[in-house]
Amino acid sequence: MPSSPSPPLLDTILRSVARRYRLPAIPELTPASTPTPALVLAVTIEQARFARARGETPDSGLARQFLEALAQMIRDAMRPEQGDAVFQAMVLRHRFSRVREYASLAAHAAQDRRRVRAAVGAIAHPAKLQRVQPGPRRELLAKLYAAADSGAWPLLRDTARRLALMGERASGASVASLMENPALANLLRLEVLTRDGAVQEYQKLWDRQGPAPASAEALAQGRASQRRGAAAEADAAQALEVLAQRLDTAQSRKAPRYRIVTSMRVPGALCTSGERAKGEWDVVLLRRARSMGGAGVWDIELLVEVKASIDAATTDFPRLRRGLHRLAQADQGTVYPFASRQGEVSVSGVSLRQLLGQDGGLPVCRAVPPLASKVLYCCDAPAKAAPRWLTAASRMQLLSAVASLEFASVLAEARRVKVEDLRPVWHLLLEAPRWLSVLHQYQTLREVRELMVHTDDLRAACAGAAP
Repeated sequence: MPSSPSPPLLDTILRSVARRYRLPAIPELTPASTPTPALVLAVTIEQARFARARGETPDSGLARQFLEALAQMIRDAMRPEQGDAVFQAMVLRHRFSRVREYASLAAHAAQDRRRVRAAVGAIAHPAKLQRVQPGPRRELLAKLYAAADSGAWPLLRDTARRLALMGERASGASVASLMENPALANLLRLEVLTRDGAVQEYQKLWDRQGPAPASAEALAQGRASQRRGAAAEADAAQALEVLAQRLDTAQSRKAPRYRIVTSMRVPGALCTSGERAKGEWDVVLLRRARSMGGAGVWDIELLVEVKASIDAATTDFPRLRRGLHRLAQADQGTVYPFASRQGEVSVSGVSLRQLLGQDGGLPVCRAVPPLASKVLYCCDAPAKAAPRWLTAASRMQLLSAVASLEFASVLAEARRVKVEDLRPVWHLLLEAPRWLSVLHQYQTLREVRELMVHTDDLRAACAGAAP
């Protein structure tokens, strides 16, 4: 049974809300312009997409434009101090096997430290030492525990060797197991690698990205970010509450038909796919269902995701798409229980199936997104004066290509480079399925921006639209 159409007032509000984040069509490059490499790449990629859509092969001039712009972007990223530290670190990993080894070991170092400390605790925990007679063995066990606690891995290894040589049977077996532990070997190798010059340069580049994970500064930043996110979500929920009240007023009914829930979580019955799909929706406008016949059943009128930055929405968009497709797999005759901060809500399968609209997809760069999509991104960040033509993800994928890393490695070694060496990246862009997201990057960027509204603009539209 089809769900009822969206209320006229809701249509009016969504049509009237300002879209300050909307992006224009990709500009054309002229001889008089002085575009950045990122803009040239974005324009070239979009022209290549148009050509492919027409069933044509992009011409050699377009390919040359792409290669030259990519080469310049790599040169800019490799500049000392002013360049891109993340990319320079990637180039070091590409150039030196010992840096790759260090990066691999460092990624698992926290887990290795926990394993070694657990193994030492089984042998030399202070509670165990109380039952050991005073003497050299007890002193060595205490030294072993202190070395593990402080992360002094060479000292720990040497102390374990001395304990093993003492020949005490029970502890000797435990110490031997500790010395053969792969986690300890990894930490000892990591200690050696940290003295390598290339590794030290890699560490410096990585430190420029901000505080180390799990550090006090990183935790403080995380808490501040959570507070900002919570405040932004509360602001968006308040704007949607105003919208719900206006819709109820327009219906001239005593019993409210609309409500807002936050942090609405997808039930397990709809989480059958292993894909990384959105499983929680920030703010949801619900309407009492007409199609299911139950007093406690609701239809989804509007799904709102709240983002503190414009770029965060672009990063989130693939998960949002997968989340909508997941919801659209619902059985239209079933009622699904969704958990939320306001308690469990029963949602009709009919409204879930219609979230993607008649064409089964999201809007594609239209003046006003089709209301059938029922999706908004809410953001409280100011619109940028200069658009980001090339998304951060696309830029990094271009730089991360093997040919790009080889090109940058030659630059780093002060050898002569050839722009033509980057041609494999052009072929990947046109032919590799994994590169479709880059080929369609500006189209996708415009789709996301069409779904974005500032929370203040949404509130103003709710207050100003005539019932």
